[in-house]
Amino acid sequence: MFLKTKNITVFYGKSIAIQDVSLEVAEGTIVSIIGANGAGKSTILRSLLGLTPLTSGEIWFMESKIDGKPIIDIVKLGVTLVPEGRQLFPYLSVLSNLKLGASLYKDKVEINNRLEEIFKLFPRLLERRNQKAGTLSGGEQQMLAIGRGLMAKPKLLCMDEPSLGLAPIVIEQLGEVIKDINRRGVSVLLVEQNVHLALEVASRAYALQVGRVVLEGDIDKIKSSDTIKKAYLGG
Repeated sequence: MFLKTKNITVFYGKSIAIQDVSLEVAEGTIVSIIGANGAGKSTILRSLLGLTPLTSGEIWFMESKIDGKPIIDIVKLGVTLVPEGRQLFPYLSVLSNLKLGASLYKDKVEINNRLEEIFKLFPRLLERRNQKAGTLSGGEQQMLAIGRGLMAKPKLLCMDEPSLGLAPIVIEQLGEVIKDINRRGVSVLLVEQNVHLALEVASRAYALQVGRVVLEGDIDKIKSSDTIKKAYLGG
């Protein structure tokens, strides 16, 4: 077992955000969660990181039950979130933003090694390392947000709507970045409204509708579904 949620339910007040959601991510894979805005996709990620408490259900990661654990303990286990909207510190430099992602590490050699890996993955960030994050382009800011997440050396990288606000050519590049991260040994759980991107990079997907999983399976099954074709793929 790598990541597994068992019938997780979350209420916001009296409203149900997600209900009885069970999903799995196998180690070394990319799994996508697709669905319309407000379907509950982001709530799942927030629940995994301990940002939103469960009303019921369980979350397991690498044989540890993580629901109810402090956020810092979940991150130490190897789960990291790249949040929707990037949530960078715009007046801090690229380098400072990256280092904040490694705040759990005290070893300067380890931090510098992580930075080298990030700069190999995103050479543009090396060029912009002393520039304020708020002055970067949208695509560069997303690369920085991903780089900051990777600085925590995650086993599972959760990504919340990374394509939001990006130009089509940048979204295409983003897809290659996600696959490259996965090839480097990081499992990825991707939440995306851009279904073409979500299904292009993943080997398995879940479709969410009004807080419930309505379809799950490998990518070929998802792509061939009439429901998915009509709702998302123009079929």
